[in-house]
Amino acid sequence: MSGSGYIPNLVNKPLWLLAEVTYACPLQCPYCSNPVDYARYKNELTTEEWIRVLKEARAMGAVQLGFSGGEPLARRDLEVLIAEARRMGYYTNLITSGMGLTEERIRAFKDAGLDHIQVSIQAPEKSLNDYIAGTECFEQKLHALRLVKQYDFPMVLNFVRHRLTEDYVKPMLDLAIEVQADYVELAFTQYTGWDHLNRDHLLPTREQVRRSERIAHEYQERMRGKMKILFVVPDYYEGRPKACMNGWASVFLIVTPDGTALPCHSARILPGMEYPSVRRHGIEWIWRESPAFNRFRGFDWMKETCRACPEKTSDFGGCRCQAYLLTGDPCNADPVCGKSPHHGAILDVVERTERVVAGTAEPKPLLFRNPRNSKIVTAEMQLPRTITRE
Repeated sequence: MSGSGYIPNLVNKPLWLLAEVTYACPLQCPYCSNPVDYARYKNELTTEEWIRVLKEARAMGAVQLGFSGGEPLARRDLEVLIAEARRMGYYTNLITSGMGLTEERIRAFKDAGLDHIQVSIQAPEKSLNDYIAGTECFEQKLHALRLVKQYDFPMVLNFVRHRLTEDYVKPMLDLAIEVQADYVELAFTQYTGWDHLNRDHLLPTREQVRRSERIAHEYQERMRGKMKILFVVPDYYEGRPKACMNGWASVFLIVTPDGTALPCHSARILPGMEYPSVRRHGIEWIWRESPAFNRFRGFDWMKETCRACPEKTSDFGGCRCQAYLLTGDPCNADPVCGKSPHHGAILDVVERTERVVAGTAEPKPLLFRNPRNSKIVTAEMQLPRTITRE
């Protein structure tokens, strides 16, 4: 057994259920974690279908429930789902951009028993925030933060970092102090979807990361005991792979708006995989028996590089989606690992980033998330020739 609680080759309980209740969102972030072809998925689960999913996952042992999207506030039945989840005994977390959060709704969430709200902000100042989001939203986000505080929810603030914002870590943390955040996540894009398409614009330089990490550590010391600050180093600069999702189908179960069940957010990009639908199968069969959820469990799927590594019980081979996108084979060792025979793929990307920043390489066009762009992205994830934004 590893320190994470993962037991190799055994099926653990799905402790964390992420309910992606909709892909609808008023924002157009170029790093969106939704599928690049999200516009294809229109047939959202009904309220009754979601309640059945929550009930079955709870019976399997799930205790943490996140409502996500898209923008989950676009679902008008969210209050109903929160109340039902509360009755089932879940700890509930709303993961939101803050768009659409009114006093009426947050009061309803409080009455329904919501435990936790996480608000994401694109940047700590209006012009950059609104540019990245593709719409004017900074003031609405600040309003949402004030409501979170007013209604006595834990103040959890999420900043998604990338090259456009990596030099803003200090003002990010200053804003977090100003709004009296309890917890700040200085997260990072994963480069597996929209952010993979836009990597030429979003991957920071190594020096940028070093500077921001130094600033984050200074604030961690300054705010010790007052505000918890989590700083995430991008995978490309780690040298060791992260334990992606704490192991494939080990702890996390994701259900998408159309009812597809996934072991991780980006799993749909992997070739040759068929993921089960909650409309056709129960959660117990999906979690325990489905071929997709068993595909990368344990260690038998690993190639020798990972199978012989003593660290496999802590990193589980890293990210399968990252391995596929950078090497063409999801069974390969995650290229971010310095021991991987494919580590050169990471070095090539980092070297290209330095050339793009220096102006000696031409970046691909920046592609914003919107339905028009979603339709023109091909299966090979080719970028269009021009920037398009609805």
